[in-house]
Amino acid sequence: MNDNPIDTTIYAAVTEAIQDEARRILSEGSVSAVVGYAAARRKGSAQPVVITQADDAGKLIFSPACVNNLAVYLTKAKKEIPKAGKIGIVVKGCDLKALVGLMGESQLKREELYLIGVPCAGVLASTAQPARELTGDTIAPKCRECDNHLPQGCDFVPDQRPVTLELAGKYSAEIARLEAMTPAERWAYWKEQFKKCIKCYACRQVCPFCFCEQCLCDRNKPQMVETTPRPAGNTAWHIVRAMHLAGRCAGCAECERVCPMDIPLNLLNRKMAKELKELYDYEAGFEVREKGPLAMYDEKDDQSFIK
Repeated sequence: MNDNPIDTTIYAAVTEAIQDEARRILSEGSVSAVVGYAAARRKGSAQPVVITQADDAGKLIFSPACVNNLAVYLTKAKKEIPKAGKIGIVVKGCDLKALVGLMGESQLKREELYLIGVPCAGVLASTAQPARELTGDTIAPKCRECDNHLPQGCDFVPDQRPVTLELAGKYSAEIARLEAMTPAERWAYWKEQFKKCIKCYACRQVCPFCFCEQCLCDRNKPQMVETTPRPAGNTAWHIVRAMHLAGRCAGCAECERVCPMDIPLNLLNRKMAKELKELYDYEAGFEVREKGPLAMYDEKDDQSFIK
């Protein structure tokens, strides 16, 4: 248990700074819209919002309830965004990784974005009780291992600096536990997890990197992955998705957050990221790269796995 409160007093000042900057860039016509967070109906909760008028800048907030990765609004949900003009977007450090990855995949252009970075000490693991205090127990697992509390390379970042706690990493400890198992034990663990899947595809819908107009897994001529929620199809879906995200995943953990069956999807993504770091010395970061290790061939690549 770690119920020590995390200092979020700067969030009010960060909110004011975001509002002022959004009001300025909209008034000057520097951007056609700003994607950010606004207060939702429940006390203390937050929701994504797109504003196009300077007068609406006062709606913008930043709080521990601002859990969403807004990068998805520039890919899958882009129909809600004006098609002309530079777009402003509020980004946490983990969200910025997603934007950088999308730039490397030619889905976004840096010159078409105005990045408003937010100093972030962490967000809540669950928004079921959004008004509760942010502590070592209530903080999102991804925030326990975050080293990007202050986004770099943005067009604007408020002056406030977050104060964070030293917290034990959940994912690193769980990966170590799984790696200590036999292959049969690990396979049994994941089969049990995937068995819970109801094929709602919430993980796909919330992921900024699932931007295809039609997913390969939806095709039925030929059918690549069984669409009914049965063990074989579930396992195929999650393995295909994990491989598809390897080297691309920004670690925002949105897939895990929205999963109604509590499948540890980000644990699988983190394990893939660990493998790519060890095998290819590659990891998703803040440098725009055209291709990851699984999308290119190098004669020096390890081929010992080929039997």
